[in-house]
Amino acid sequence: MIALLTGSIAYKSPDHIILDVNGVGYRVLIPFSTYYELPESGLVSLHIHTSVREDAIQLFGFRTRLEKSFFQLLLTVSGVGPKLARDILSNIQPAPLAQALMQGDIQKLSTIPGIGKKTAERLILELREKVRKLDLGEAPAAEPRKIPEEDIQEDVISALQNLGYKEPQVRKVLSALSVESGCSVEVLLRQALKVLMK
Repeated sequence: MIALLTGSIAYKSPDHIILDVNGVGYRVLIPFSTYYELPESGLVSLHIHTSVREDAIQLFGFRTRLEKSFFQLLLTVSGVGPKLARDILSNIQPAPLAQALMQGDIQKLSTIPGIGKKTAERLILELREKVRKLDLGEAPAAEPRKIPEEDIQEDVISALQNLGYKEPQVRKVLSALSVESGCSVEVLLRQALKVLMK
């Protein structure tokens, strides 16, 4: 099993990157929390979870061990697969997720696409005690990276659609946001998610 990859970023998008490791390109699926912290190019290390199914082998990458630990914890819950676990971490950071689980905040968890009331209850029931054992100390987030302005809105719409939000809903939220000139994808994603998670 692959547990860690270090290489150069050959391609970066909000839901995956291609990591060039000594001439071999690995497609690594990532949550937004990892995307925010990755540079546009250069050498990076990612903690990897290898998901093996009958029809595919998928790599899920995380900037911190805490994210990977949370991802693997989510996979222990009945009905939560790798895609949903990644989508959960894309919508909510590990620390507030841990808080919601420990406090039994069904309403907050239910606002995540793909999580209904029953799944939220199951997450709380199965993970509340396990979460208490995790070390939640986090490193500060890196500064958002700038990309060409004309691509930003389409990237954000695509990323949010991949998380399960409907395009009309996303466009409505984006049109209501007051966005500064030169705003990055990371900043716009965070602002949109804050509104969508209410």
